[in-house]
Amino acid sequence: MKRVIDPDVLLLQGAADPTRLAILRQLAAGAGVCACDFTACCDVAQPTVSHHLKVLREAGWVSTERRGSNIYYSLNPAAIERFRAIAGEVARMFPLPAARSLPVIQPPA
Repeated sequence: MKRVIDPDVLLLQGAADPTRLAILRQLAAGAGVCACDFTACCDVAQPTVSHHLKVLREAGWVSTERRGSNIYYSLNPAAIERFRAIAGEVARMFPLPAARSLPVIQPPA
C-alpha cells in the first residue's frame, strides 16, 4: 500500500474519524486543552487518545505546547484555513441548484 504524502489528503484523513473529530470539536470550543482531558469527550483510553493526537499532529491539525509535565493541544489556524479552502473548492465543483418557488395551494372555501 502506498504511503499518502499529499498534505490535503492527510488533513482530510486526519479529521475523518469519529474520535479525532470529537477531539477537533473540543479544541474548537476553547483554548489549549491538556492531553489528559480528552478521555472524557472521546470515551476511549488514554493510549488511544495519544494515538489520535499523534495522527492529528502529523496531519497538521494541532500544535502542542509543554506546560510542566503536561502537553496542551490547540488547533492550528493554517489547517483550519486549508480545510476551508478545500471545502470551497469542492463546493464550487457542485453548485447548489437554483431555488424555485412552489405555488401556494389554497383550500376550497
